[in-house]
Amino acid sequence: MSVSPVKRQKMESALDQLKHHTTVVADTGDFNAIDEYKPLDATTNPSLILAAAQMPAYQKLVDEAVAYGKKLGGSEEEQIKNASDKLFVLFGAEILKRIPGRVSTEVDARLSFDKEGMIQRARRLIDLYKEVGVGKDRILIKLSSTWEGIQAGRVLEAEYGIHCNMTLLFSFAQAVACAEAGVTLISPFVGRILDWYVANGDKKTYEPSEDPGVKSVTKIYNYYKKFGYKTIVMGASFRNTGQIKALTGCDYLTISPKLLAELSKEHVKLTPTLSVKEAQACDLEKIHLDEKAFRWHHNEDQMAVEKLSDGIRKFAADAVKLERMLK
Repeated sequence: MSVSPVKRQKMESALDQLKHHTTVVADTGDFNAIDEYKPLDATTNPSLILAAAQMPAYQKLVDEAVAYGKKLGGSEEEQIKNASDKLFVLFGAEILKRIPGRVSTEVDARLSFDKEGMIQRARRLIDLYKEVGVGKDRILIKLSSTWEGIQAGRVLEAEYGIHCNMTLLFSFAQAVACAEAGVTLISPFVGRILDWYVANGDKKTYEPSEDPGVKSVTKIYNYYKKFGYKTIVMGASFRNTGQIKALTGCDYLTISPKLLAELSKEHVKLTPTLSVKEAQACDLEKIHLDEKAFRWHHNEDQMAVEKLSDGIRKFAADAVKLERMLK
């Protein structure tokens, strides 16, 4: 059914409708995109910061981070590490001038299996934000959803009041462990799950409601709402607007500027597909995962095992590229 041009003008864009049901987050390090789409929150990662740091517009921030690393001194390796952390925080602080909510800043992926290392690095990032006048209530520290990362999140939340965003989340086991750890937010990856099924199966296209990434986030959302977990579910890594629209009603969705632009031009009626009421009526059973059970359940999901290790490698590689650029 086509919508008449007059009605289309009156009808809100898909993006504006989405904002009524879901908190929209911008998945970018580019300030212009944030100014344009006015999200509540923003997320960054090493790949996004690497891309943004190569734009001439942000050279000033790179120079400031390098000067900071040199000023603190120490070995070349220490100077680069300090400059890198400073750059993440400078981008985050600039983004916070443009949004009312919180920004997510990622701990180095090379620490993904080092619980204490992640805790130390997270506290260091919070201290750096404090130096530029930003309180921890406006920051989400991103940690890889390994067993060690989830336990680091538990400690940071409970002992230091530092809010965590658990990233690279692909399995139901990861989601259950994060909820039990009491972290603030999780980022289950929709697009990367789809990528795996397309690459490893016979089926190359999926209807949004049958998309394996969409189904994964729907199950996690329903489980959290049924059992009253406070952890926020933020769908991430989208490949198309169909996936986003199929998750209308999810707590948060973090969306790239390209897909935000497409949603702002679409004029179709959006109805929530996820709701607390429906979640509470679903037939999921509550499970508890200690370390052994977590490792077993996660390991049973081949897609999740491969995508988690692949994601850690890619973020680590981009962190290395960023350090080379600073060097």
